[in-house]
Amino acid sequence: MGNESRRDGGSAFPDGFAIPITGLLAFLFALMAGMSVYPALSGSPGDIALPIVFGAASIISFRLRQRYIAAQDAP
Repeated sequence: MGNESRRDGGSAFPDGFAIPITGLLAFLFALMAGMSVYPALSGSPGDIALPIVFGAASIISFRLRQRYIAAQDAP
C-alpha cells in the first residue's frame, strides 16, 4: 500500500494538509527566531547565525504555503 506508485498524479498527502502544516512551521520558525535573538545578541558573534537560520526557514515555509495556496486556486 505505501510502496504503490500513484497513477492519478496527485501528491502523497490528501488535499488541505500542506497549507496548515506549512503555516504552523512558518510560525514555529519565526517564534524560535524571535526567542533566540536576545541570547544571540548578548553572546558571541557566531551565535547570531541561529536566529538568521530560523528566520530563513520561516520565510521558506511561508513561501511554500503561498505556493500551495496558489496551486489550489489554479484550475
